[in-house]
Amino acid sequence: MKLTKPLNSLLATLLVATAALPALAQTGADTLLNASYDVSRELYKQVNPAFAAQWKAKTGHQLTINQSHGGSSKQIGAVIGGLEADVVTMNQATDIDALAERGLTPADWRKRFPNGAAPYSSTILFLVRKGNPKGIKDWGDLAKPGVGVIIPNPKVTGNGRYSYLAAWGSVIAKGGSEAQARELVSKIFANVPVLDGGGRGATTTFTQRSIGDVLLTFESEAELIENEFGKGLFEVVNPSVSIEADAPVAIVDKVAAKKGTTALAKAYLDFLYTPEAQELIAKNNFRPRDPAVFKRHAQRFADIKLFSVDQLLGGWDKVGKTHFADGGTYDQIQAAIKR
Repeated sequence: MKLTKPLNSLLATLLVATAALPALAQTGADTLLNASYDVSRELYKQVNPAFAAQWKAKTGHQLTINQSHGGSSKQIGAVIGGLEADVVTMNQATDIDALAERGLTPADWRKRFPNGAAPYSSTILFLVRKGNPKGIKDWGDLAKPGVGVIIPNPKVTGNGRYSYLAAWGSVIAKGGSEAQARELVSKIFANVPVLDGGGRGATTTFTQRSIGDVLLTFESEAELIENEFGKGLFEVVNPSVSIEADAPVAIVDKVAAKKGTTALAKAYLDFLYTPEAQELIAKNNFRPRDPAVFKRHAQRFADIKLFSVDQLLGGWDKVGKTHFADGGTYDQIQAAIKR
């Protein structure tokens, strides 16, 4: 059968469009959204261009990596609510478990990457004002009358949750009882004048609004605060014991599958374990998993005894239900505080 000119033209157009589909799909696959927590901003400003350069060298494609930052649990809430993040890089396992419960990532997400899918960790330290006027040395000092303690809200932030658990665990680690731990934490939170919704908000409250005598913050934040607000204005105090704060990561499978970014998302998270990324992690004062990298940067990290949630407190599932569920221990403590 002889084709007419219009039909020939139509077929030619369709062939060109069909040939362009892989390129269009590839363009979409070269954009990635990482939903992360407040304190990781500077880290991913360095990680993202490093990975993008590697990706371009490997594939020839220009990569755009977008970031979303906020309180850890708020970020997860946004992803559950429809924020189309290809990956999440959080600071507590319970947040990624929340994604798994809704089928956005598999229940065994911890097994998909090394170290329980946590490429780095941190811990909670104290930041006090120059000269440490209140003489703060350890957890018990935070419970003294007249000491203003700045901690972000444990209900919505990983920073706040780790701070709460670090204080609780400091009692258990030294042989104290659950009742003694509750008493200490109750007194500390009675000294908290304001509960910010993120780690950065708490830092602003302490440094710029000049509220409180001590800020509980991630080890990684201390140098950043000093660099931003001026050396000599604050001092770091290392408590005798604190919590190991793992920073877990996961692919948001449903989003990645929809956008065609699964391979890219996996490559991005795999990159976090490479020596190049581990160096960036250490230089930002997060604790790298690579032993050689950690050794090179050991002077950056406090030499204190650390405990984990799994080791000392029964695991994240138990902690979540006991302390942070509605009506749990934290809510009970807040309800009993007379302000």
